[in-house]
Amino acid sequence: MAVNTSAEAPLPVGEVSRLIGGWIDRLGAVWVEGQITQLSRRPGAGVVFLTLRDPSYDISVGVTCYRQVFDAVADVVSEGARVVVHAKPEWYAPRGQLSLRAAEIRPVGVGELLARLEQLKKSLAAEGLFAAGRKKPLPFLPQLIGLVCGRASAAERDVLENARHRWPAVRFEVRNVAVQGVHAVPQVVQAVKELDALDDVDVIIVARGGGSVEDLLPFSDEQLVRAVASCRTPVVSAIGHEPDNPLLDFVADLRASTPTDAAKKVVPDVGEEYERVRLLRDRARRCMAAFVEREERGLAHALARPAMEDPHRMIDARAADVDALLERGRRCFGHQLDRALSELTHTHARVVALSPAATLKRGYAVLQRADGHVVRAPDEVAPEEALRARVAEGEFTVRVDA
Repeated sequence: MAVNTSAEAPLPVGEVSRLIGGWIDRLGAVWVEGQITQLSRRPGAGVVFLTLRDPSYDISVGVTCYRQVFDAVADVVSEGARVVVHAKPEWYAPRGQLSLRAAEIRPVGVGELLARLEQLKKSLAAEGLFAAGRKKPLPFLPQLIGLVCGRASAAERDVLENARHRWPAVRFEVRNVAVQGVHAVPQVVQAVKELDALDDVDVIIVARGGGSVEDLLPFSDEQLVRAVASCRTPVVSAIGHEPDNPLLDFVADLRASTPTDAAKKVVPDVGEEYERVRLLRDRARRCMAAFVEREERGLAHALARPAMEDPHRMIDARAADVDALLERGRRCFGHQLDRALSELTHTHARVVALSPAATLKRGYAVLQRADGHVVRAPDEVAPEEALRARVAEGEFTVRVDA
């Protein structure tokens, strides 16, 4: 229940602690799962002190139990083990400290762990985190590789030595982290996020050597899987050996069977690439030589044609044709002019023969009245009417006799 307080009416620390203790006392016993990070088992003491930690988050809580409760599982439980505890929350008012009073402790077996991992795998796969369409391709030649591994570990040595043997110029940005135990998940997640934030990093390798199922559990943690799924940089999983398959293998963009295999898959071999370049260069040289030879044959064939051996031959032949056609055109045009001149001469002769001037030259005359009309009949004139007579050499006036 809420407590009414103010700056003028505050609660004492003891009262606040008492109220918190009252609220916690009303909680019933709960089953809690976690990983034992600290174990204090003093000789002769009747109480065993544990620290139970959530592997996925930086959260811990103290646990106390009677010695006989812990002795029941002492042979199979130690620091780093996963356990399920049936406990009741308790509040220690003088120090304001929360703890759990355990009545039963059960170790989490391998079979149960595998069953939980399989259930988590199905759940994450249903979300599409393992889909092939989400996989990002690796760069052909990464300039800077991010490496997440244990400090001075065999996995780090295998990746660095094999990668530099294959491509001596390759560079690494290494993040040494805990690869097992309670601190592994947050450290690996933090390292992956740091490398993903660097623009120069082209690919990230998360590497660890082989181990038991419990040792590889951090690489099946849901928090790590989701952190890798959200990376914009391609991630390569190189955890354990070939049979090991943590969930990181399914969400990573590429799965390598071992750290050595990761180096081989991420970094190209300089000798192989040099040989490939040599083969491609020889192939290009052969293709170019064949092309030049083919073009030379085509050019020689073209130059062997008559038109190319004597380019003026075609022009000379066409010039003779042009001269013949020109001469033929001139003759045809001359014939046409001669025919037209003959026709014009004949027409002119007919016109001259039929003209009135020619008739007048033969002794004929044309009589015209004063108004200019030509006289064609005797009844068209009157006695004593003056007429004008037109002859070949001129004209004169005549008068009609009664």
